[in-house]
Amino acid sequence: MLIQHKLLGNKGLFYVGQDGAIEAELVYTMPTPDKMIIEHTEVDDRLRGKNVGYQLVHTAVEYARKQGIKIIPLCPFAKSVFDKKPEFSDVLA
Repeated sequence: MLIQHKLLGNKGLFYVGQDGAIEAELVYTMPTPDKMIIEHTEVDDRLRGKNVGYQLVHTAVEYARKQGIKIIPLCPFAKSVFDKKPEFSDVLA
């Protein structure tokens, strides 16, 4: 599954989509250059049960590691992933 990334100013999006339609997304803001706030994660019903939400969070974690960014997971889903995956704690703010 191809996860794409868009960054517009201090807002960003990791997403899965085809033909211009977004089927799953993780929305974040960057209040400072070294902090990412995950605000929202949503997966279309057709993709539920396929681990897409986790893959979006994992992609955000990998991006944060490469960029030296710390993450604040305000989104309840993203927070639950961080709670279950102690190996992601290195990027928690």
